[in-house]
Amino acid sequence: MHSQIANNNSQVTINIELPGDLVVWFLILLEITTFALMFLAFSWVRGYDKELFLAGQQVLHPLAGLINTIALLTASGFVAQAVIDNRRNKQNQAALWLFAGMASALVYVVVKCWEYWQLGSAGYGLENNQFFMVYFLLTGFHLLHVLLGLSFLIIIARKLRRGGYGPDDALGLESGACYWHMVDLIWVMLFPIVYVIH
Repeated sequence: MHSQIANNNSQVTINIELPGDLVVWFLILLEITTFALMFLAFSWVRGYDKELFLAGQQVLHPLAGLINTIALLTASGFVAQAVIDNRRNKQNQAALWLFAGMASALVYVVVKCWEYWQLGSAGYGLENNQFFMVYFLLTGFHLLHVLLGLSFLIIIARKLRRGGYGPDDALGLESGACYWHMVDLIWVMLFPIVYVIH
């Protein structure tokens, strides 16, 4: 992508390169749009029965949500460091950062599954009321994205360890990292909407 800026009768060309593949950016845009519509639906349904949603939020585990936020932010930091180390031609170290990111993301998966188990044990499910229906659909859809992102990171880390990426050939690594950061960004927006804002 190129853009030109006119400055006193001279032109300066600025090269802007998006990391990763353009197709992944279209996927990211589609996913963000989908989640934005889901957030709007959540807010719209909440507007009909604020007391029901407030009561539902009181049952949730905000500490679990906070732990998951920290876990995903940490995972994103590790993934970003992997991209940086790959650019520095340190592929083995980059792979280790990816594995650390996956371990941090697994904390999210375990805590989220524990939270679902706790709610299920207390008798809360999709059929209880509108709050729990949209809660499970929204967070479950996000959990599926976390699992998909983890799958991408596993594939990328294995390829990285075999020397499949380098400073000048990192399209797959950067595409996977961009997808992972999108998953993290969605949770950063989802956590306050579902757990905090009343």
